[in-house]
Amino acid sequence: MVEGVSKTLWVIVATVFAAAAAVAPVARGQQTPCYFVFGDSVFDNGNNNVLNTSAKVNYLPYGIDFTQGPTGRFSNGRNIPDFIAELAGFNSYIPPFAGASPSQANIGINYASGGGGIREETSQNLGERISLRKQINNHQSAIRNAAVPQSQLRRCLYTISIGSNDYLNNYFLQPPTSARRLFTPDQFADSLIRRYRIYLMELYVLGARNVALFGIGKIGCTPRIVASIGGGVGCAEEVNQAADIFNNELKALVTDLNNKRPGAKFTYVDLFSGNAQDFASLGVTVGDRSCCTVQPGEELCAADGPVCTDRTKYIFWDNVHTTEKINGVIASSAFNGAITSPFSISQLVN
Repeated sequence: MVEGVSKTLWVIVATVFAAAAAVAPVARGQQTPCYFVFGDSVFDNGNNNVLNTSAKVNYLPYGIDFTQGPTGRFSNGRNIPDFIAELAGFNSYIPPFAGASPSQANIGINYASGGGGIREETSQNLGERISLRKQINNHQSAIRNAAVPQSQLRRCLYTISIGSNDYLNNYFLQPPTSARRLFTPDQFADSLIRRYRIYLMELYVLGARNVALFGIGKIGCTPRIVASIGGGVGCAEEVNQAADIFNNELKALVTDLNNKRPGAKFTYVDLFSGNAQDFASLGVTVGDRSCCTVQPGEELCAADGPVCTDRTKYIFWDNVHTTEKINGVIASSAFNGAITSPFSISQLVN
């Protein structure tokens, strides 16, 4: 029996699980010369460790199931880019920009930052963070310092997961931010997509051709938002509806970029929609609370606090981020194309 899980959240989780099981990945050698990662805490694997920020997770129980222990990944184990690197045949995970050697730009770098957003002011309540604009600036410096050839960069894989913080740590913050006062949800999504387009075109000029853009999931169903906006009883549909508007505009942007940019293969990764499946068969039975101990009013795990015994039964590791099991399923489904359009990540690397 599923414990207190909203139907809307289970729809996407169950669909992703079923799709991943239906299309098993095929192991092979490294399929792309390099892999670059951009985004927020969903993709961050250590860049925030060197920042003055409350969005920092280089302590237990984070990494409790990761071979290297706490590294700055916002999960109990591997995150989505880790699994994608495995599926693409890399022998090791893509390291964070913080502390990466100059030559690493020939193989791949992870620029993602917990709290990072499309808008510069997003997550200023958390302290220091690396916005998408700054991440692209870091990428430009890295590939130029390493003199990575354009011919190689055009064959690399790029994945980006950004936008959630623009809602969670900007538009829906309390008290209301200037963004909430100035924009309707449609206007806000439009403002985000206009900026996102500019940043993606900068990446294109820098050589990016094979790019997977992860949409926003049902962030209104995270334990943090259920508690703060959903009244503690269910998903905050206002938040989910706003995320859906953003996702629809992002899908349209993907189509436009593919039509207008020679050689471009952009794809959209859908973490929002899906069809109902048999939840009990998935082995994941807890979706209404975190696996780790989270103090009231917080969203991250309490340092050295107790955690659930069987992490494979939980959707959420803390009050926002998913467990290693969910990360692996999402990565596999994106790689095989079950939740992507118009290309699978496998097609981007081949």
